[in-house]
Amino acid sequence: MAFLLGALAFVVALLVSVMLHEAGHLLTAKRFGMKATQYFVGFGPTLWSRRRGETEYGIKAIPLGGFVKIVGYTSLEEIDEADRPRAFYRQPAGRRAIVIAAGVVINFVFAFLLLMLMAMAIGIRVPGTATTTVDEVSPCVPANARAACREGDPPSPAAAAGLRAGDRVAAFGGTRVADWAQLRRAIAAARPGQTVPIVVERPAGGTVRQITLHARLGSAGGEPFLGMSAKVVGARYERAGPVNAAVFASRVIGRTVAGIGEALAGLPAAIPDLFSADRGSTPGGQVGSVVGATDVSGQIFASDSTWQDKLVLYLSLVVSVNIFLGALNVIPLLPLDGGHLAIVAYERSRALAARLRGRPDPGTVDVAKLMPVTYVVVLLLIGLGLLLILADLINPLRLPE
Repeated sequence: MAFLLGALAFVVALLVSVMLHEAGHLLTAKRFGMKATQYFVGFGPTLWSRRRGETEYGIKAIPLGGFVKIVGYTSLEEIDEADRPRAFYRQPAGRRAIVIAAGVVINFVFAFLLLMLMAMAIGIRVPGTATTTVDEVSPCVPANARAACREGDPPSPAAAAGLRAGDRVAAFGGTRVADWAQLRRAIAAARPGQTVPIVVERPAGGTVRQITLHARLGSAGGEPFLGMSAKVVGARYERAGPVNAAVFASRVIGRTVAGIGEALAGLPAAIPDLFSADRGSTPGGQVGSVVGATDVSGQIFASDSTWQDKLVLYLSLVVSVNIFLGALNVIPLLPLDGGHLAIVAYERSRALAARLRGRPDPGTVDVAKLMPVTYVVVLLLIGLGLLLILADLINPLRLPE
């Protein structure tokens, strides 16, 4: 039940995000006197609609996006003579640029405000200190450190050696360890397949006894793997004031944009691994579709985390979706918003060059010449989207344990 609630919550958040994006185009177009005839959520057959003024608002059957129809968005569109003065392509370049960019701006503003609300109402997470006390023992050796256990995976070295939750690791491989950082370095210095002694302090009957276990390290993605998670102490949320919340929101957006860029840049190289157990080992492999994001939202709601952790993870997912929508749409390729902005910029630079030469303004770009490139971009986006959906159905990403 919790999983379904989480999945539904993400679908609602996605539709709201798309509606806000399209509302940015709609409101600015109306503000400048352009004619917008439709504003719909979804695609396909119309389930419900109502006309207010000259605009029809409605809901369509397939909830995978939305659109706003502005008369004359390109010069290829046939329009009534009476609507020609209000056609989008006949408007000043500055107004067209504002209408085109408004959707992206709305998504980033929404993400910024949502992050500020999180910081002020829930708080900014203080991670706490990881100790050498065992919180959980992994049941298996996964394909990589981020992958979930699958049928057929070998038992983890920690489980095979008898390590338990509550044990405190005092020494690893003959090296004394006082904190998690030291323990991680000691594990990293070992090699897969090596058998190492682990000295642990185990509570028993009100006393603590010291025992030595022996673990034969596994290999997860080529790295030595023990199979334990550290108990964290001092983790908490601290509420921020408006200024610190704004700084927090700005930093998160910056990191998210950089992460999205890294993931998209690495996606082509990660395509062969989309259907393998190594999918989550690289940023590119962690790119998913709407199906995958819906599944992750369900996992968040169904997890054993605290309500603060669940809410923060869910809202962070919504923030990421809005930033992704904004960042994707600034790519200067048609039919994305960035492609239309690039056309406006090219028209203005061409007009400036003509004016400096004493020549007349060459006018709007012949969009028909760009249609072959547009068709290629559309086919690539559709193909990539279908590939990611298939990967999310066959080899879904899992939240770290």
